[in-house]
Amino acid sequence: MNVALLTHVELTFVEKKIEYWIRFGQAAHEQRIDRRRRRLFFQPGTIFAFVRWASNDFGTVISRIDIVQAVARGEAYQTLSFVRPGGDILLKIDSWPKVERVLQAIDAIERLGIDPEAVSPDHWRHIHNRMTAGQEPRAYTLDQHRGFLLRLRAKP
Repeated sequence: MNVALLTHVELTFVEKKIEYWIRFGQAAHEQRIDRRRRRLFFQPGTIFAFVRWASNDFGTVISRIDIVQAVARGEAYQTLSFVRPGGDILLKIDSWPKVERVLQAIDAIERLGIDPEAVSPDHWRHIHNRMTAGQEPRAYTLDQHRGFLLRLRAKP
């Protein structure tokens, strides 16, 4: 496996200070950098959720979730801190109350028995757009998921 061709995400964990983690998404490879940092590598097409939280002596300084689709070399991508080279950003949400709502949406999808990584990328864009507009996103349904899977099978 040539990790240079994969999208990599650098994760850091310093308890109660910096917590960068993957909420969902199947990594193809993992590299431990030291006891607080590691890199995960994702195959092109893999969808993953990257959560970042950091605080200082005065409280939380960042709360963010990004749902990203890894891209193949040569494909267009958007840059994102700690993600190299970048990816197709499907959802980008800041502030803990909104991040928490996205995490609840992920939990609801899992309760349906669906792997969030397998959800239609359009649903993550829908959540991003609705939340950005200050509206409540619609829940993902089993019927939507079946329709998405049928469309995938129908593609040449």
